[in-house]
Amino acid sequence: MHMDATMILALNAGSSTVKYALFSSSGRDVEELCADTVEYGDGEQIPACVREILKRVEGTTEGKPIAAIGHRIVHGGEVFTKPVQIDATVLTELEQLIPYAPEHLPQEIMCIEACRKHVPDVPQVGCFDTAFHATMPKKAELIALPEALRAKGIRRYGFHGISYAYLLEELQKVDPEAIQKRIVLAHLGNGASMAAVKHGRCIDTTMGFTPASGLIMGTRIGDIDPGVAWYLVKQEGMSIDEMYECMHAKSGLLGLSGSTADMRTLLEREESDPKAAQAIDLFCYRMQCMIGAYAAALEGIDVLVFSGGIGEHAAKIRARVCEPLSHLGISLSVTENANHAPLISSSKSAVAVRVMHTDEQRMIARWTAHVLDSSA
Repeated sequence: MHMDATMILALNAGSSTVKYALFSSSGRDVEELCADTVEYGDGEQIPACVREILKRVEGTTEGKPIAAIGHRIVHGGEVFTKPVQIDATVLTELEQLIPYAPEHLPQEIMCIEACRKHVPDVPQVGCFDTAFHATMPKKAELIALPEALRAKGIRRYGFHGISYAYLLEELQKVDPEAIQKRIVLAHLGNGASMAAVKHGRCIDTTMGFTPASGLIMGTRIGDIDPGVAWYLVKQEGMSIDEMYECMHAKSGLLGLSGSTADMRTLLEREESDPKAAQAIDLFCYRMQCMIGAYAAALEGIDVLVFSGGIGEHAAKIRARVCEPLSHLGISLSVTENANHAPLISSSKSAVAVRVMHTDEQRMIARWTAHVLDSSA
């Protein structure tokens, strides 16, 4: 550890857990010292959860105090387009955004308030998943609703932005000219999305007003005809809450397969289970369609990046997605893909296809350190 290093704690509050990672920042980059997850039962237990995290990391700082705490915040609305130091005004604005992300923001706000209670003198920084997509042109963010509704903030925001920001920074380390290229980034996990990046700026992304839209995911339905929602309520007798639960927690790969949302399990069952095969086929097909759409939006593709649990570890999925896209200049090396190599495109491929590990906690720490330095 560098003698002048400062301690940065990154927190990611979910519906029942808080992920944390402690980093040492020396001005050049951040070094992870420890990381883990702490479970909690309900919102009232978040202060105890934060207290437990602070206790755990205390022995790792070598006597150095925590200089700042960075939080993943899923939604910044139209207000927050970059990381900001959190104060009372920011907290008030976050509370007003709760209707945009009712499953995430309440827990994230409680985590911030718990930190204020336990370590009131430590600065806190909000890092927003939506911020990366704030560069999208108007045509990409608009939803074709009446103006009165759009004026209330109903538009396409995009998510997974902390992951995408990290991938773009890391990509430039292995390809310094990447900032000038046409890039498609794919974050494929239980939640899945893609982003189109041109000249270092996001120009489109698959998730929209909520993280439920776009690609098929583990339990989320992805893009649908809005008439399906009407049908489920009017004809199937579902309540609004039941319809929401169906589309968010019972659909996607789980709904298609009827048994599991886990891609590893689906791949194991594919040859013997037609429903598992069906789920995989549709997952890959929707990705192919979006890559084609982004080739049009970007006027070509120079780099395709696979990341997230599925993107990093499922060679069969990468191959299935890429095989029909030779007309876009995409060709994989069978050997490199099977070995999960950093560069899996073949020598004849016009598109560089890469496999990259993403690290949202590290990106939160980087941003937090930057905000801390800027305010010094």
